Amino acid sequence: MFKSFLKLSRFHKRLVSVSVDAVALSFALWASFALRLDQSLWVPNQGQLLVSALTVVFTLGVFVRLGLYRAVVRYMSDRAFLTIIMGVGSSALLLIILGYSLQVLVPRSVPIIYAALAFIFVGGSRMSVRMLVHHTSNRGKEWVAIVGAGETGAQLAKALQQGTEYHPVVFIGLLPANHKALISGVPVLALSHLEEAVRVHGVKRLLLALDADKQIDRRQLLNRLEALKLPVQTVPSMSELVAGQARINDIRDLEIEDLLGRDPVRPDNAQVAASLYNKAVMVTGAGGSIGSELCRQIIRHRPRVLVLFEQSEFSLYAIERELQAINRIDGLDVEIHPLLGSVVHRRRCEMVMRSFGVQTVYHAAAYKHVPLVEHNVIEGVQNNTFGTLHAAEAAIAAGVERFVLISTDKAVRPTNVMGASKRMAELVLQGLAQRQSKTVFSMVRFGNVLGSSGSVVPLFRDQIRDGGPITVTHQDIIRYFMTIPEASQLVLQAGSMGRGGEVFVLDMGEPVKIADLARKMIHLMGLVEKTPDQPEGDIEVVFTGLRPGEKLFEELLIGDDPQGTSHPRIMMAREASMAWDDLELVLSKLSRASQEFDCREIVETLKSAPTGFTPNGSVADLVWCNGGHDLTVAHESTGKVHRLPI
Repeated sequence: MFKSFLKLSRFHKRLVSVSVDAVALSFALWASFALRLDQSLWVPNQGQLLVSALTVVFTLGVFVRLGLYRAVVRYMSDRAFLTIIMGVGSSALLLIILGYSLQVLVPRSVPIIYAALAFIFVGGSRMSVRMLVHHTSNRGKEWVAIVGAGETGAQLAKALQQGTEYHPVVFIGLLPANHKALISGVPVLALSHLEEAVRVHGVKRLLLALDADKQIDRRQLLNRLEALKLPVQTVPSMSELVAGQARINDIRDLEIEDLLGRDPVRPDNAQVAASLYNKAVMVTGAGGSIGSELCRQIIRHRPRVLVLFEQSEFSLYAIERELQAINRIDGLDVEIHPLLGSVVHRRRCEMVMRSFGVQTVYHAAAYKHVPLVEHNVIEGVQNNTFGTLHAAEAAIAAGVERFVLISTDKAVRPTNVMGASKRMAELVLQGLAQRQSKTVFSMVRFGNVLGSSGSVVPLFRDQIRDGGPITVTHQDIIRYFMTIPEASQLVLQAGSMGRGGEVFVLDMGEPVKIADLARKMIHLMGLVEKTPDQPEGDIEVVFTGLRPGEKLFEELLIGDDPQGTSHPRIMMAREASMAWDDLELVLSKLSRASQEFDCREIVETLKSAPTGFTPNGSVADLVWCNGGHDLTVAHESTGKVHRLPI
């Protein structure tokens, strides 16, 4: 019967509500007189009947006028109950006025008793319907515990109670003082009672809703939650909610940056803003994971012009559309110019910088995937080393004030071509910084970026969703990790701090063991690792062996004596550089070897330069290994090497 009522049209539901209120108000009037006169079988006279009828009709009119019947019962708020109080108060006042006006006996306490009973009956009927609706709608929902009993947790509980997927049954409070409290009707249990709460309330999933302003050791908390082997998910950050990028009930997989074991690096916003506000800024590789996040943060500092330089048409289209939406919604009034192009084309870069009066360049364009660059040696060197050279020389020619290179920890004592090509890019900027002073060059070096196109985290997540196995190259491999926003903030910070030729690095805390990260992701997604001891587990971790150019651990510094900066988490490395004349000889050798498609000569040249390059295998370029080497030797023997402009 109740389900049939819920299926009624909106009009018929309102008719039912009006009818129920008419009966409830009539009964409240009768009961108030009966209680006052102490007559359980009290029968009204003609005058009292008239006053009662007029009061009920007037009250229903007031309820209609106040919009009570427009309120959806299941979503009733405090405003609806305020409406009932106002309507009932007006009704009691009318009862007094009608009694005096029509000379009908209405004892003075009757309106008070009537108002109380009317509020109980009218409000109570709605509360009862809402409870029945919620009880019915909670069937089939997954029972979840909300970790965090603060404002974020309370907002999440309200959102989930109105939703269709999850039913919050308990809060896990991080403050012992909140133990056994109630929030929105949901009990709060302290973290020390976590296992009991999960068992007693039949929790199937844990949702993290931690307030951003609370100091919490997230790593320790997640280690505690991991032992439960339940899926752990999180809600959007407060900044995303404020910016309108997400809603509180947008539940998503746990952000693995919570496992970093350190507080996120915060930029000096005043210094960054001063370097960007009302400036003409250009980002190369604007459609990549780092480049696109740079653009999102730069635009909020209101530059005059933002030039997006990208060789991928789709990536450029996607980031330009997103930035235009931010520009319009936030009223930033920034000129956004999406431009297709490659950094290896020097004249294209220079014309772009000149045309838009670019003052600051953030050079994020690079090939960064180690095995792919190992298999494409010439393209990796052309894009990473010569692309940086051409973009930097274009910046000097166009009068750019600042040029910031996004580098990598793989440039430190590299064992692969990608790292060596990025170290050469650093040497290029160091050389150009010594050769001239018009353009300030600086470099920013950081580790693996969580969520970027080359990160293991999205790969592991996809492998887990596909049922495994998770592939890890070596059981002892470790990496430094940071978030995309952190990396972008560091780049912006360094761009404002650079004075010429510096290499900036981030204090990234302790490195993370990749195998442990994989296992933690398995457990936090509510699954069990499949091992010889647990053959019935869900996901297996398989070790595939180091890939070409890969090493067990990465470093951020070549030297051992970093210099502090004005930012407590940013250091300045003291790195060796090359005189420009010596650097030109190396670049000339690389260019000639590239033109002759001689991958072995490229590797030997990178080894002879002060890059610290020590490859851990032979040349792995796919073309070179599949006939390219023989063709190059044949050309050299005839003296007819086909040289192409690079």
